[in-house]
Amino acid sequence: MRTTSITKPLEVERKWFVVDAADQNLGRLSSQVAHILRGKHKPVFAPNVDVGDYVIIVNAEKIKVTGNKLDQKHYVRHSGYLGNRKETNLREMLAKNPEYVMMRAVKGMLPKNNLGRKMLTKVHIYAGPDHKHEAQKPEVLVLAE
Repeated sequence: MRTTSITKPLEVERKWFVVDAADQNLGRLSSQVAHILRGKHKPVFAPNVDVGDYVIIVNAEKIKVTGNKLDQKHYVRHSGYLGNRKETNLREMLAKNPEYVMMRAVKGMLPKNNLGRKMLTKVHIYAGPDHKHEAQKPEVLVLAE
């Protein structure tokens, strides 16, 4: 009789990867990072278990987008008070907080449940080229264009 192996969270080996976001397309990069965070690149992938790896994204301020997204894409926030809806376009948000833009793009490509929120804690985003995770000995990950 054949048996199916069930992945257990404590048996998962996790690696650390560094991704350089300079001159990368925002959507393509975030979908590939979400793929790694979910663990779909591993043979032990299970949709109900967090088997993904850690990802460090550097140079988030140098991300590029196509078309007119810099002026037409809006980020909306609301305080809860009447008439207090604030909009910011992508150009202003990249100048002010490029980490938020990258985090929001990756978050949108993960599952919308407790497991997806847990996966999002494994991504670390930095605007510049430096990061503080040298002790984890991350591997450089080159993603396909």
